[in-house]
Amino acid sequence: MASPIRAILFDKDGTLLDFEATWGGVAEATIRHLAPDAGSAAAMAEAAGYDPATKRFRAGSAIVAGASHEVARLWARWRPDLGTEAIEAYLNTLSIETSGPATLVPAVPEMAGLLGRLKASGLALGVATHDSEQAARAQLHELGVLSLFSFIAGYDSGYGLKPGPGMLRAFASATGIAVTEIAMVGDSIHDLAMIANAGGGLAVGVLSGPAGADDLSEHADHILPSIAGLPALLDLD
Repeated sequence: MASPIRAILFDKDGTLLDFEATWGGVAEATIRHLAPDAGSAAAMAEAAGYDPATKRFRAGSAIVAGASHEVARLWARWRPDLGTEAIEAYLNTLSIETSGPATLVPAVPEMAGLLGRLKASGLALGVATHDSEQAARAQLHELGVLSLFSFIAGYDSGYGLKPGPGMLRAFASATGIAVTEIAMVGDSIHDLAMIANAGGGLAVGVLSGPAGADDLSEHADHILPSIAGLPALLDLD
């Protein structure tokens, strides 16, 4: 495609990171830690859209698309003694503490080289995630790519949540690039719908998260197996 795109805003989990390989074990350990009994653990997993038997997440589930406070609010019904705020704080701390090489699995090999190539081509790069901003920065630092991004927004950065337009518009403002010249790349409907809600741009779905092509097709201008296809899509090859 002859692309007018001057910037790319990436989702993190399922887009830059392989969602299930990175967070499946963490989700199980978190539920075991929080659940008061085995029955509650099964119910908490079901409510959040995680299947311990297959170790897979349901597309669009709370863990996949929701922010930490949304998952905390969901699980608080089984832990009223803790409450939403304490569970949210625990989830955010856990996300930071598990941001090490043993946990983080990039969605593509040589991700740093790929992102470096995109940046070297003149594209501004940003991240919009429903993880906390602090956790996102810690994880991107661990992956060796933090310096490549000029903008990072988490659910707690003050721009609202996806699919609302706030994160994308903040990225546009921070870079001085028009929304119509930004590509949003993500693995969920929430990611892709943000483009339309912000007033334009390019919606690129990737299949490196729980969602399939059928889940994303209504909201995507293009669907790629992973971010590895971006150079060809943007005519950088």
